[in-house]
Amino acid sequence: MHGFDLWKILQCRAVDLAGAGGIVNRECEAVGQAAKRVLVGYSMGGRLALHSLLADKGRMWDAAVIISAHPGLEINTERAARREVDASWSARALHGDWREFSRDWQAQPVLQSVRQTDAALPDRMGLVTRRNEVARSFVCWSLGAQMPLWPRLAEIRCPLLWVAGEVDGKFSELAKRAVAALPDARLWIAPGSGHRVPWEAGEAFAARLAGFIHMWD
Repeated sequence: MHGFDLWKILQCRAVDLAGAGGIVNRECEAVGQAAKRVLVGYSMGGRLALHSLLADKGRMWDAAVIISAHPGLEINTERAARREVDASWSARALHGDWREFSRDWQAQPVLQSVRQTDAALPDRMGLVTRRNEVARSFVCWSLGAQMPLWPRLAEIRCPLLWVAGEVDGKFSELAKRAVAALPDARLWIAPGSGHRVPWEAGEAFAARLAGFIHMWD
């Protein structure tokens, strides 16, 4: 399994999601030929993964797993409002107290669930050394800056597993709609989990991921 450092894409310059998707493909292709290439992306990384799949045109990725991702806002006023909110987060990430920024980010309602514990939270404190890139991501990769991908989902031809948490009602509904629009997609709603499925339902998620990856062995 090869992990990709998303932040390095934004280290030197601003790159939109479409451009970042192409970069991910080139970087992963440079790693060398694998027996099977499965692209896995969570939340913002899931949106980036969708752009990678659309840029790939079925040449490289054998399958994909998208977790708790939003294909895009379809109303211009909602997109503008989201850009404004994310611009505020960007300023806090760049200039504010990082501990307060991290605490307030973790406290957002969408990131809460019945299973959440401190041990289950991704470590955002360790990202303080990447605060420039994190701040840039709130602008370049804002959901409000992303063109809605709903009309293009049918272009993704590889088998795809879309994952959402049962407690995360909004993203569960988005997942159902997305799977209905994809040519070869499966849906898994993780029981009792919220937005952060890989952390909140770790064992079940790992088992489902392994089953999906080995489906074609």
